[in-house]
Amino acid sequence: MLIQLFKGVLYRDDQSGAWQDLLRLQAQVRDHAGVFGLELILDEAEGYAYLRQRPTEEGEEELPRLVPRRQLSYPVSLLLALLRKKLAEHDATGCDPRLILSREQIADMLRLFLPETGDEVRLMSRMDSHIKRVVELGFLRRLRGQEERFEVRRILAAFVDAQWLAEFDQHLADYRQHLDNDDDG
Repeated sequence: MLIQLFKGVLYRDDQSGAWQDLLRLQAQVRDHAGVFGLELILDEAEGYAYLRQRPTEEGEEELPRLVPRRQLSYPVSLLLALLRKKLAEHDATGCDPRLILSREQIADMLRLFLPETGDEVRLMSRMDSHIKRVVELGFLRRLRGQEERFEVRRILAAFVDAQWLAEFDQHLADYRQHLDNDDDG
């Protein structure tokens, strides 16, 4: 079980047998993960679990990182923020628990924040690479048989929290101010 969690996020929908094993062995998994300086994050309601580096306590020696941090490009960070906001809006409507978006909807959300270009094909190619990266990170999942449609994974809310969004909004405001100053000059 621990090995599966070391490999990445465990989803109830994708690995129901492993999910049941995790629920049954939860205490042992937490104990074993703690030896490595990791903590189990388990959200039964949303159906996902993953390991996270445990914060170092004061006076405690910092352990080497087992769970890598990933530096994200501006467009990928932007896309994560936009998807998170879309997920919050979707949840507020209280309809279908799954948020499904088309490639075109995702591209339209992102297009507003990227520099304009005369080459639409090149722009869409870059957007596809950003979408692909978010799929690789596990925050989007392509729907089977519908390559142009994606499900926004609920785990996004655990990684992109309110503080992260507030900081990103501030960066966007600074960026817009910088652009406005350049346009004026």
